[in-house]
Amino acid sequence: MEIEAAPAAGDVEKGVAESVSCGIESSAAYLIWEEVTVVLPKFGGGPTKRLLNGLSGYAEPGRIMAIMGPSGSGKSTLLDSLAGRLSANLVLTGNILLNGKKRRLDHDFVAYVTQEDVLMGTLTVRETIQYSAQLRLPSNITKKEVNLIVDNVISEMGLEDCAETLIGNWHLRGISGGEKKRLSIALEIITQPQLLFLDEPTSGLDSASAYFVVQVLKNIACGGSGRTIICSIHQPSSEVFALFDDLVLLSSGETIYFGDAKLAVEFFGDSGFACPTRRNPADHFLRCINSDFDDVTATLIGSQRINDIKESSGSLVYLPTAECRVRLIQNYKYSKHKLRTKARIRELANMKDIVFKESGGSQARWLKQLCTLIKRSLKNMSRDFGYYWLRIIVYMILSLCAGTVFYDVGTGHDAIIARGACGGFISGFMSFMSIGGFPSFIEEMKIFEKERKSGHYGVGVFILSNFISSFPFLVVMSLSSAAITYNLVKFHPGFFHFLYAAIDLLSSIAVVESCMMVVACFVPNFTMGLVVGAGLLGIMMASAGFFRLMPDLPKVFWRYPISYVNYMAWALQCHKNLNSTCLTMLWTAI
Repeated sequence: MEIEAAPAAGDVEKGVAESVSCGIESSAAYLIWEEVTVVLPKFGGGPTKRLLNGLSGYAEPGRIMAIMGPSGSGKSTLLDSLAGRLSANLVLTGNILLNGKKRRLDHDFVAYVTQEDVLMGTLTVRETIQYSAQLRLPSNITKKEVNLIVDNVISEMGLEDCAETLIGNWHLRGISGGEKKRLSIALEIITQPQLLFLDEPTSGLDSASAYFVVQVLKNIACGGSGRTIICSIHQPSSEVFALFDDLVLLSSGETIYFGDAKLAVEFFGDSGFACPTRRNPADHFLRCINSDFDDVTATLIGSQRINDIKESSGSLVYLPTAECRVRLIQNYKYSKHKLRTKARIRELANMKDIVFKESGGSQARWLKQLCTLIKRSLKNMSRDFGYYWLRIIVYMILSLCAGTVFYDVGTGHDAIIARGACGGFISGFMSFMSIGGFPSFIEEMKIFEKERKSGHYGVGVFILSNFISSFPFLVVMSLSSAAITYNLVKFHPGFFHFLYAAIDLLSSIAVVESCMMVVACFVPNFTMGLVVGAGLLGIMMASAGFFRLMPDLPKVFWRYPISYVNYMAWALQCHKNLNSTCLTMLWTAI
């Protein structure tokens, strides 16, 4: 096969100059990677697994690059490596340079759109973009300027028709999948990042929606100052594939092809795997390099059906064997495309005059972030019926049940145990109902994790805003429950005693809510979270001093320190001030 000579350095410099003249500013992002290898170490002396093997390439502004390959080929691993989001248990070697310099590619330089659309379903499209803008844009920008930026982003992403529509959740009908994907992209381009990564932006979309999403990305790449866009994609349609400028084709962590997407068909044809007419090039490429079914093909190789297919097709397209993949890898190593890539990488690595403009992350002050998160959380909690309103109704029903069961039990000797049981029910089982908010916690933690990785805000401001926004609902929950049970059971009369009981219940619920938030951080699975949370609260009940009195608890571990860090034990102790004189004497004796 004839190999074309590599372009001279002057030609590459001319290409850069032409890019600048086409509207790409000197602050654009030129990303290169050289001999990038990612391995998964095996602990215990086992062999390591190589996910990427010596990949090299580059991405330029004003162009959109597609990373393609079959499942398990290393698409997401390469994307995460370039975006600085590689998992901590993986080891990366090689050079990743931005405008000729090694630097950490975090949220200050890039924007990353995840495959899953993690959005707050109770907000409208405009509200979602507006809150994201307030969290990230400088605090000195006026409200009018923020609204103008939001309107421009909505217009750029084609979201005008659904701007005032709720995104939707489990009980609210919302926008379509394509609109959610465009909204996810809109949230990341608010700060005008020059480097944009997307993990399978067309996943789960129909062909029309996928085409529109990629067309929007094409416009983003070519418009303005020229942005560098890199996305992983599994199996695009022929119309979508035609929109890509550059192509990275991977198989089992190896480079099958890197270069201009339009020249990939020529490369496969020169290698002996010509793409038949009227066939999607992307489908053809994946059929040639997918070796997942080699064993199945080997067992059928002698069947008449396979032979008929080979004769009718005239090629090995329907027989994706390991030999095909090895031949393509070897042909690429000695092809003109590889030489062009090496020459371009050398030129971009020596860039000195291009200064990258840092525009990602958040530029808002801490106080503005706090106020914005409080407003957003309050709106989310008030609109989501299952977050607090349903639990408030359940609490009131349970309080009415407990109040009628222990209605005016009196102050006699027989009533002492009944009053203690009522106190245990209020402090234990009613606060246990806060575990019902775990599904909402899971969704909120997903949003927090995504926004924290993108640098929108920190952990401290999120915790404080969540507590402040949930406090009014907890107060309503505690006051309504305490008012019903306190008056029906006839606890110790007096407004301050009632207020004491309400604060006691409020403190118990707040502790359980906080514990479930901690569980949601470590166990992001709904079923496992409920099991862990219920087990934790079960331990609290066992050592609270109700089922077994405090002096009878084993001193090691259960009495010291568990009973002293147990919120339920303190809540039960406070009930001695809410009952009659006889019950107070009983609590004193205990």
